Amino acid sequence: MKTANGFQIIEMFEQFSPKQYAMEGDPIGLHVGQLNKPVTKVMIALDVLEEVVDEAIECGVELIIAHHPLIYRPLKKIDTAVAGGRIIEKLIKHDIAVYAAHTNLDVAKGGVNDLLADALQLQNTEVLIPTHETALKKLVVYVPKADEQKIREALGKAGAGAIGNYSYCSFSGEGTGRFLPGEGSEPAIGSQGKLESVAEVRVETIFPANIEKKVLSAMIKAHPYEEVAYDIYKLENKGESLGLGKIGVLAEEMSLEQFSEHVKQTLEVDKVRVVGDLHSPIKKVAVLGGDGNKYFTTAKFKGADVYVTGDMYYHTAHDAMMIGLNIVDPGHNVEKVMKKGVARILKEMCRERNFDVEFIPSELDTDPFQFI
Repeated sequence: MKTANGFQIIEMFEQFSPKQYAMEGDPIGLHVGQLNKPVTKVMIALDVLEEVVDEAIECGVELIIAHHPLIYRPLKKIDTAVAGGRIIEKLIKHDIAVYAAHTNLDVAKGGVNDLLADALQLQNTEVLIPTHETALKKLVVYVPKADEQKIREALGKAGAGAIGNYSYCSFSGEGTGRFLPGEGSEPAIGSQGKLESVAEVRVETIFPANIEKKVLSAMIKAHPYEEVAYDIYKLENKGESLGLGKIGVLAEEMSLEQFSEHVKQTLEVDKVRVVGDLHSPIKKVAVLGGDGNKYFTTAKFKGADVYVTGDMYYHTAHDAMMIGLNIVDPGHNVEKVMKKGVARILKEMCRERNFDVEFIPSELDTDPFQFI
């Protein structure tokens, strides 16, 4: 197993949740500390409260990856007599870095809204509010015929060749590769100073631009040649649509009252606020983590029977009633699904890279609200 540093962990994380997915002005990225240090233990948290920092200290964590930014607005001072200042003081004293991934994690494939849709058991989901379209590239690589399958498998495992519901998609054509190994070379086939001809296969596949490093690394690692011949092309083809929220359907229709109970159970909350007739039939569901007030009309326009989101305003609830849209508000804190979800994804990414890093979901409940 290899030891990773903070830069490697964050570089890996940003392949999954790129910064460019964030909404304009969102304060994401490194908030406290440094990344140029070994990291063996990472805590995944929804909020960075003083209690969460104490938990991280007790667990021996070197890095916290949080969904909600610690420093949301510019600081004018750091007063260590109050909780806000003590948080930063403790982080610095114990050399714990804090990195925030907010709306970029909402948008990312496998991020907050995908995790919420999965928890609610929605099927045939699509993006509710598109914000990004994944850029696509084509990779062409030339490989000896005997190593063709090895290259295909490595590229597919790295994420190349995904088209809709299909994966490991590629095309190949046979030909002859020619090369003259020079002084200092160590050719896998042939010898120095002798022109060589090899039966080769041209393998073509596509990949999302944001995983280019991962795809190239996998290709080079699997390729037998000392110097790999390959081309990369930008494509005009439209890639996968990404954005805020998801909309999908339930396996079976339920009443609004039954669906509200379903939300409580699947999202692990004690209470929900509900807008609408409890006998209303629910089949198509829109969900958006956090504050989704701005997008209720989009949910209605796309045919949702109910909109699951947090922080619903009083007058917005009235507006939803007037257009016939049911609302279930389980609170902002249901975004806690990201703790286990992100830990699971990063653990798998580290396993693939042979990094010896432990990912710990914060165990603390940071919901400020209680129902009495």
